[in-house]
Amino acid sequence: MEITTEMIKELRELTGAGILNCRRALVKADGDIKKASEILRSEGIEKADKKADRETMSGSVFTYVHGVGRIAAMVEIACETDFVAKTEDFQKLGREVAMQISAMNPTDIAELLSQAYIRDTKSTIHDLLKTGIAKLGENIVVKRFSRFELGE
Repeated sequence: MEITTEMIKELRELTGAGILNCRRALVKADGDIKKASEILRSEGIEKADKKADRETMSGSVFTYVHGVGRIAAMVEIACETDFVAKTEDFQKLGREVAMQISAMNPTDIAELLSQAYIRDTKSTIHDLLKTGIAKLGENIVVKRFSRFELGE
């Protein structure tokens, strides 16, 4: 099957992967975008596993306040460099994790990581972090978090 630039562009917008990686995945998947996306996702998880031992000394603290201010969450997420910490993808990841904490009230980091992601229940927060690691190319770790609820 012929792999067109439109197919590569669509897969790239869906996954955030590089052009050559998208093309290679589309060739492996015989042009099936869904299969190619899954190939890229599984390769990304493998890459993330290889980065797990890297030291994380940069990052950001993220907050999320729900509704009219009755529930709030604060989470520290670390990465390897301040360059990655400033990227839109890392910022979005931090906001999503803070929102997850606000909504699901986990008791510790292990529970948080194992929870189903509220925007996509087929994935866990651990999967969300691994996707971020694969996309950004650095180790990413949730260091600590707090959740506050009015009157609690």
